[in-house]
Amino acid sequence: MKILMLTSYLPYPLFSGGQIRTYNLLKNLVAKHEITLFSFIRQEEEREHIKKLEKFCFKVKVFKRRPAWDLRNILLAGFSPFPFVMISTYLSWTVRQAIRKELEEFNYDLIHAEPFYMMPNIPKTKIPILLVEQTIEYLVYKKFVDNFPNPFFKTGMYFDVVKLKFWEERYWRKATSLVAMSKEDKFIMQKAAPKQTIDIVANGVDTEFFDKAKVCKPKIPTILFVGNFKWLPNKDAAKFLTHELWPLIKQKIPEAKLWIVGKNPTPDILELARKKDVFVQSNIKDIRTAFSQASVLLAPIRNGRGTKYKVLEAMASKLPVVTTPLGIEGIGAINGKQVLIARKADGLVDKTVKILQNPKLGQNISQSSYKLIKEKYNWQLISSSLDKIYKKLGVSSSLIN
Repeated sequence: MKILMLTSYLPYPLFSGGQIRTYNLLKNLVAKHEITLFSFIRQEEEREHIKKLEKFCFKVKVFKRRPAWDLRNILLAGFSPFPFVMISTYLSWTVRQAIRKELEEFNYDLIHAEPFYMMPNIPKTKIPILLVEQTIEYLVYKKFVDNFPNPFFKTGMYFDVVKLKFWEERYWRKATSLVAMSKEDKFIMQKAAPKQTIDIVANGVDTEFFDKAKVCKPKIPTILFVGNFKWLPNKDAAKFLTHELWPLIKQKIPEAKLWIVGKNPTPDILELARKKDVFVQSNIKDIRTAFSQASVLLAPIRNGRGTKYKVLEAMASKLPVVTTPLGIEGIGAINGKQVLIARKADGLVDKTVKILQNPKLGQNISQSSYKLIKEKYNWQLISSSLDKIYKKLGVSSSLIN
């Protein structure tokens, strides 16, 4: 099939969950489909990564995204129904015209858009559109606004949440078919778009890559947190862990240390290293090093839907995981067998301490979770699920034409 894929980011280098997902899907679908990739970039330097993607794509085109605080975005949000968050930043006449020209010159079977705020750039077409939602954006932004400290700006920000919700749900209904990351996300999307077909294509992990890591367990009990700090839920989780969970853990295991690893740490994340035995590292070359040198991954996720790569990668690295129900969403792991789950701070602390004090328990959980990942969450299996959806929509496209 001939597919036009539209993404809000270039799927390389592999710094974020979205990049990891799209890159691995392209890698595993190259033999089955001819995929043309249109992506936004933020910096001109990103163009050097195009060659890496051309190995898996028939063609790659990139477009410079306007800065978030560009005056055009502000005016568009202020004098149109579009929200400032997401849509205004990614709405581009240049991209829309490029897509129109591409569709007129070449016969495509399917458009794959990811995420929803790429949809306004698609001109009117009879070609089936598959919209893939890695998370439900308006819920993420609403949580951020709920916790925003300045009441002066909150009213305007809530108005933006309302607009964001309106457009996200509208495009769910407008797409030909939808893909969600988890049953929980599918339930929310189905309520807003009851007539839609919604499939679940979970995130995966490159099990062969993580199998090659050399395990070197630390002598000092080491708690690991991993995340790209451009993503608001990761910032929230890291602060929650450091300010509320860490002091309680230190009371029970004084010799423990906390290792926070991730790209794009903001000043408030770097400030966390001022706490005793807390280390923040942004320049780690190989994430496998972090997983192999930690005792447990603690992921106290309180916001952001969709499958968490940090959890999948930890499991693939045979590292035991303690997390929240939201942190394990989209992964069919059993509490007490393949993961330890708690909703509140005291439960997360107790389960983390239990892992640190009982290495045998950690070993049993990590072995069981590793088996689960190998059997159900490898990219070959995930890409096969997406391939079936492509083919199903391709059949409907041929019937229309």
